Parts: sequence; structure tokens; C-alpha cells
Amino acid sequence: MAVEELQSVVKRCQILEEQDFKEEDFGLFQLAGQRCIDEGHIDQLLEIIQNEKNKVIIKNMGWNLVGPVVRCLLWNDKEDDKRKYYFLVLDLLVKLCNPKELLLGLLELIEEPSGKQISQIILLLLQPLQTVIQKLRNNKAYSVGLALSTLWSQLSLLPVPYSKEQIQADNYGLCQCCKALIQFTKPFVEDVIDNKENSLENEKLKDEILKFCFKSLKCPLLTAQFLEQSEEAGDDPLRYFASEIIGFLSAIGHPFPKIIFNHGRKKKTWDYLEFEEEEDKQLSDSMASLAYLVFVQGISIDQLPMVLSPSYLLQFNMGHIEVLLQRTEESIFSKGLDLLENGLLRIEDNSLFHQYLEIKSFLTVPQGLVKVMTLCPIETLRKKGLAMLQLYINKLDPQGKYTLFRCLLNTSNHSGVEAFIIQNIKNQIDISLKRTYNKWFTGPQLISLLDLVLFLPEGAETDLLQNSDRIMASLNLLRYLVIKDNENDNQTGLWTELEKIENNFLKPLHTGLNMSKAHYEAEIKNSQEVQKSKDLCSITVGREDIPNMPPEMQLKVLHSALFTFDLIESVLARVEELIEIKTKSTSEENMG
Repeated sequence: MAVEELQSVVKRCQILEEQDFKEEDFGLFQLAGQRCIDEGHIDQLLEIIQNEKNKVIIKNMGWNLVGPVVRCLLWNDKEDDKRKYYFLVLDLLVKLCNPKELLLGLLELIEEPSGKQISQIILLLLQPLQTVIQKLRNNKAYSVGLALSTLWSQLSLLPVPYSKEQIQADNYGLCQCCKALIQFTKPFVEDVIDNKENSLENEKLKDEILKFCFKSLKCPLLTAQFLEQSEEAGDDPLRYFASEIIGFLSAIGHPFPKIIFNHGRKKKTWDYLEFEEEEDKQLSDSMASLAYLVFVQGISIDQLPMVLSPSYLLQFNMGHIEVLLQRTEESIFSKGLDLLENGLLRIEDNSLFHQYLEIKSFLTVPQGLVKVMTLCPIETLRKKGLAMLQLYINKLDPQGKYTLFRCLLNTSNHSGVEAFIIQNIKNQIDISLKRTYNKWFTGPQLISLLDLVLFLPEGAETDLLQNSDRIMASLNLLRYLVIKDNENDNQTGLWTELEKIENNFLKPLHTGLNMSKAHYEAEIKNSQEVQKSKDLCSITVGREDIPNMPPEMQLKVLHSALFTFDLIESVLARVEELIEIKTKSTSEENMG
């Protein structure tokens, strides 16, 4: 019945001129054609489409059948013996129909699905879409841009595989789609290369490909993980995609050195940047991704001029590292750590001039490392953040180290990080006293730095438990200074500042310890009483209530706090003992 209806519509339209086709004819043709497909008469539909007499009808009306055919190919059983007919119908419709109508129809179909169906329909329609665009005579650049934008928008909805196993399984088809998308784009890149006239249309096509490359650098390549650079690297679909995208940039006249060395400059030497200001955030992510791919993954690094100094390359990459470290996704900020390591390992220790710290990113990057060290839930990345901060400190010259220490002591707000910085200050003082004198870690400059170390932020009211790491590091530094620097030499300036240190640090610490121990001893007594009654209660540790903790656990926490205070008290007593011995010894020498 459906076939007869379609034949009837076609027979009536055969005698009409193209301009005489009515809206009613389009509707009847679509309805009858859809019923033929639904009822499985695909072979007879194929015959009608192949009939030369129906060529004009198919050209004008056939695009309406693309959707039903595509849906049948997607949903029908893969072993369906009629699948070959569906493919033949689709190929013929692409060949015969109005390309402008087909383009819009295909893009609408690509936008429809979600989940795993996204990759299925993209892989099915990329070749037909490419054929349709190549048939268009006008506004080709616009059509390429529209297609690439639609495809990218759908691909960006797919999860990016993270592990080697996920890449190989490719459950959502992203890797397959990336490979297919490269083949889809290549002819249009070749059109740009082959067009020597640099016409306006060609410049527009360049722009569209450029935008697509930048979008691809952000998604999926910003979050993509790559297989180890070994024999397996050749089988890595995401590395292949990255290499081809960077290759496209070079092919259309934008090799990556030209792009990245001009990004962010006030005076642009890179053309076609009308979209940069509008999409600045996206472009920053894309540039950071590009820097990572080139410097860490080594993709197309041979294009880089060999004359560039390691410090220049680090300066260039610091802005990109900052962008990566600002992100909270492990797959992205870990790339910031890798890119920083890549830059720092090229530089000699103590050779990075302090003037670099006048550049904003040279201070925000170590602050970003502090966030990784303190907030990241993954231990290996926290440790890598710590290692990178130490490596960064090692590369700075003495004044640079001094400046960075002051900055981090003022901004980290984390006892453990402050303890780490104080330990580094101690190391630099040791180097200055034993090996190479430098004014930044002796005398007045050091005293200014010690003012940030040897004090309690809130005096005797300071939460000693929460600040215990910092306090222990400060006491150990003070003990070191008292032992290593004699009062008569006073290389560090400690002895002239001793009264201030006692008033700002040692005396308030004594008072704070007495108050804290009294509080925790009272809490232990209270907890022991509660334990007898078998009830749950809350205790206060570090100014925070810990509710409904079993009494045994409460006692363990409270005794641990008391142990910490005892440890601080013992080191404090040793420091004061050493001060007394040193001052007594010095006064006896002076009297003698």
C-alpha cells in the first residue's frame, strides 16, 4: 500500500515542472516514503530513487527521507539483510538531493542523539556531510564552520577516556570520532593550501578551521590523557588527533611558534584574531593545552627555534601553567605540574633572576602549587605539587628565594606549608653561614624575614594545635640560630633582636601552652566521667566541636593533643636553655 501511494505521488509529479511542485506534494512524498521505510519496502524505494525519470523529484523532495533512513540504520539489527539497501538509498540521496537542504538536515540529525548514540550517528554521517559540503558552490566557509561547530558541540558532550584501558575500550566512541573528524577536515585544509589567490572566501575558511582547532585544543585535548611516549604512542588516537590538529594549524599558515609567542601581546603580529577578545577564556585554555602538547608531549617540538633560552621558555610558559593550575580537574591541573617541571628542569639552580617575580604568574604559580599541596585529594599529586615548589625555590637566585618566602608566608594560611617555607629559610641561612655569604639571609634582611616567622598570629590566644607544624619549625629555626651564631659574631642579627623575639614569640607561647594544656586536661577529665556513664558527647579540639565521638576515641584525640603540647614545650625549654647558656658564656668572655 505504501509503495503504491509513493508511486502515485511520483507519477503525478513527473509531469510537473520543478517550479510547479506544491507544498502538498512535498508532504505526501515524505509521508509515503516514510511509510515505505517503516514497512520495510526499502528495496522498492531504492528502485524509485534510481529511476532517471524521478531525478528532479528526488533532488527537491528526497532530503526529507534522509532522517528516516538514518534512524533505521542506527536502530535496526546490525545483521539485517536489508542494511545494504539503506546504505545505497542514503548514498543516492546525498548524491541527488539539494545540498543546501541536505546540509541542514544532516546537521539536525547529528544534533538529535545523546550518550553513546552521539558517536554512532557522527561516524555514520561524516562522509555524507563531507560530500554535501564539497558540492556546495557558495558560502562554503560558512558551511564548513557550521558543520565543524555542530560536530564539536556534540563531541564535547562525550566523556574523555582517562586510562589506557578506557582509551582502548573507547566505550563512547570519542577516539573513533576524533580520528574520523580529522579525515573529514583534511579536504578543507587542502582547499586552503591549494588556493593561492587568498580570496576573501579562502580567508574565511582559514578562520573556521582555526576556530575548530582552538576548540579541539580545549576539548577534548585539554582533559585528554596520553599513553606513554613509547611504542604504544603510535596507537594512541588522542595523540594522533593532537598531532593532526597542530599540523592543521601549520598547514593553514599558523605554525604553533607563531601562535603561542604572540598570544597575550598587546600588539598582535598574528592575523585573523577577531574572535580572540570574544573568547578570551577559551583561547587561554586552548593555548595552555597547546603549550602542554608541544613541550611535555613533544608534538611538533622540532618547529621550535633552538636559540631560545630555558628562562625565556619558562617565562613564556608560566602564564599557561597558571591557567592549568587554576583548574580543579585532576586531569588538567596535573598538566600544569608537568609543564612546570618541564620548564624548571632546563634551568640551573640559583640562576632564575629575582626580577622574574615582578611578572604576575611567577608568584601566582607557586600559590597555585600551595593549593594543590593542601586541597588535592590525591596523594601523588599533592607530593608532586610539593616537589615542584621545592624545585622552583631551588632555581631562584637568593633575592628571588627571599621574595618568594615572604609572599608565601603572607598568603598560604596553612601551618604545614609555612613549616615547609621556614625549613627552606633555615637551609638558606645554613648555606650563607657555611659556604656563600649573601645579604638576604643574614643581618637586617633576615631579621625582617624572621619577623614573619618568630611570632604568634594571635598572641597567647593562637590555636597552638592548628599551628603546631609552623610553631615547631619556628622553634627549630630559632634553636639552629642560637647554636650556629655566636652573640659576639651576630651574623644573623638574632642577638640584637632577642628581646623582641622573647616578647612576640617565646613568652606568648609559654602562656598559650599553659592555657591549652589546662583546657585539654579538663576535657580529658570530662571525657573520663562521660565514659563511666557510657554516653556520647562532644569535645572541643582546635576550637572546633567534634560531636558524638565514642569516649575511647575522644580520649585518644585529647591525649594526642597533649602530647603535641608537651613536644612543643620540650623544644621551647631547650631553646631557652641554649639562649641562657650562650648569653652567660658571652658575658663571661666579655668580663674576662
